[in-house]
Amino acid sequence: MPSKTCALCHSARPILKRPKTGQQICKDCFFKVFETEVHNTITEANLFRTGDRVAIGASGGKDSTVLAYVMKTLNERYGYGLELFLLSIDEGITGYRDDSLETVKRNQEQYDMPLKILSYDELYGWTMDRIVSTIGRKNNCTFCGVFRRQALDRGASALNVDHIVTGHNADDIAETVLMNIMRGDIARLGRCTAICTQGEDTIRRSKPFKYAYEKEIVMYAYFKKLDYFSTECIYSPDAYRGHARAFLKDLEAARPSAIIDIIHSGEAFEVKQEVKATQKLQQTCKRCGYMSSNELCKACTLLEGLERGLSHAVITDRARQKLDAEEPPSQAMRTIPYFNLPRAPGVTS
Repeated sequence: MPSKTCALCHSARPILKRPKTGQQICKDCFFKVFETEVHNTITEANLFRTGDRVAIGASGGKDSTVLAYVMKTLNERYGYGLELFLLSIDEGITGYRDDSLETVKRNQEQYDMPLKILSYDELYGWTMDRIVSTIGRKNNCTFCGVFRRQALDRGASALNVDHIVTGHNADDIAETVLMNIMRGDIARLGRCTAICTQGEDTIRRSKPFKYAYEKEIVMYAYFKKLDYFSTECIYSPDAYRGHARAFLKDLEAARPSAIIDIIHSGEAFEVKQEVKATQKLQQTCKRCGYMSSNELCKACTLLEGLERGLSHAVITDRARQKLDAEEPPSQAMRTIPYFNLPRAPGVTS
């Protein structure tokens, strides 16, 4: 029988049941507990320092829109002292990204944040529409994932920020753990659950929504009446991650705590020294200057295949799954010799 009063304030009428805890609570208490949990995640992990310039990876979707709103709210409420920017990547997907970027532009005005937009066409000379027309839809998410991760790093460097935050939520991270388990990639299991990553001379990346359920992010956006774009990418239905997502949803239906339990399992993995020793040392891509474990970074390897007309032979199925399961992505160096992006303060592109 539904509770007559909120489980937290014991006065207002409950209007939702938290997927994460099963509590029946009112709207105001939901806002408070959601924001407080994100704040606790940020403070416990010491994600930011006063004065940090922080780029929010903004796609116009629910996760990044809620992230931008919550980061602005918490920054003002708790006095983080952050300078916030919106950073968007235009993959060049007609009927999808062009529409979602209009949402990001509205968010720029709504949240009063500077916006920078970079495109695949500008950075790599290819759009996703053109890539898909060349290679088909089998491996297209791998190309997009590699290019997008590097583009975010390059955009952050252009804005001269100290930190990138992304809207990856608990569901995303649990999916990544499952993908690495299914591939038998034990060495990546511990790293994929890290809330913050940073290498030498690289830009920090973090996930303030690490413990936030996707369903609760949707509910927050709905009850706050936030302006976000909800259409799925037209090229993503066949992505390898989708199989892990479907499996995770079945687990969540049977046991709501499964998402957090999987994340904690990934956090608990300790990799033996001999496994760590097999990892390649980081170097600099000889073509673009991006950090890489080989002479060419993944993006340049893919670009060379496209330019030579060998895109169908660039990636094996196992390599594609390995790239698709990478989380967090590799880091970019602050110096960008090949693409020659401008190092400017945060302004609309």
